[in-house]
Amino acid sequence: MKILLFGKNGQVGWELQRSLAPLGELIALSSSSEEFCGDLTDFAGIQQTLRLISPDIIVNAAAYTAVDKAESEPERAYTLNAQAPAVLAQEAKRLNAWLIHYSTDYVFNGHSSQPYLETDDCDPLSVYGKSKLEGEKNILTSGCSHLIFRTSWVYAAHGNNFIKTILRLAQQRDKLTIVDDQVGSPTGAELIADITAHALRMVKQKPEVSGLYHLTAGGSTSWYGFAKFILENAERMNYQLKIQPAALQPIPSSDFPLPAKRPFNSRLNTEKLTKTFGLILPSWQTGTARTLTELLSE
Repeated sequence: MKILLFGKNGQVGWELQRSLAPLGELIALSSSSEEFCGDLTDFAGIQQTLRLISPDIIVNAAAYTAVDKAESEPERAYTLNAQAPAVLAQEAKRLNAWLIHYSTDYVFNGHSSQPYLETDDCDPLSVYGKSKLEGEKNILTSGCSHLIFRTSWVYAAHGNNFIKTILRLAQQRDKLTIVDDQVGSPTGAELIADITAHALRMVKQKPEVSGLYHLTAGGSTSWYGFAKFILENAERMNYQLKIQPAALQPIPSSDFPLPAKRPFNSRLNTEKLTKTFGLILPSWQTGTARTLTELLSE
C-alpha cells in the first residue's frame, strides 16, 4: 500500500508520519518539499505529484488554520481549505484511491445545547469555517472514496497551540483571563493520527465505511477549564509559574472580541465513529496530561 501525506510538518501531519509508517510505503510532503510538489496552492503541481506517485491513499493534513487571519485573507483560506481538497478528491477518484481529510467544529454555529451529529445542519460563523465546509462538500460531490474527520481544539507536543500559549503566558504574567463560555473537547494530534491509522486498516476490507465522522477526545470543558487543568498539572510537575491556577480569571467571549466569531458549543457527537470502527475514545484529560508530561519533562 502506498500512502501520500500532505502537510507533514503540521501538528496532525507530524503525528501521522509516525502512525501511518507501519501501514505501507509512506511519502510525506510539506509545502516546501523539493522532489515532489506538496504546495496545495499549486494545483497543477499537486496533480502531477499524484499522477507520478499514484498512491492508494491520499492523506490531507494541510490546511489554512489561521482562524482570525482568514477574515482578511479569504482567498487564501478558500484556496487551501476548499479548492485544494477538490483537486485532491478529483485525482483520488481518477486513481481509485482513498482520500483522508480533516475538518472542524467551526462548520457549526454553536447555538445547539447538544453535541453535534454529522447529520446536523451546518452554519459556519467565520471565513475559516465556511472554507472548511466548502472543502467537505467538494470531497463529497467528487464521488471518491473518503474519510472526513471533523475534530476540534487540536493540540500536540509539536507545533503551536493553546497548551504552549498558556504555559508561556503563565510564566510572563501574574494575571490571566480566559474565556469560559465556549465549550469543546481538547483533542490531541496523536489521537487523531492513531485513529486515522486504525480506520485505514479497515477501509480496504470495508469500503462501505466511506463517509464523514466526528473525531474528538471524550468529555468536554471550556477554554478556562482547559487552561486551569494545564496549570494545575504544570504546578504538580514543579514547572515554574508566575501565576497560580487559582488566580486564573474566567471571562465571557464578549470581553475578548476577535476578528472571527467562535461557536459557543463545539462539542461533537462521536458515536458514529466509535460504533463503525469499534473504538473507545479516551478523555480529553488523558491526552492533555500525557502531552504536558512530554513537554515539561524535556
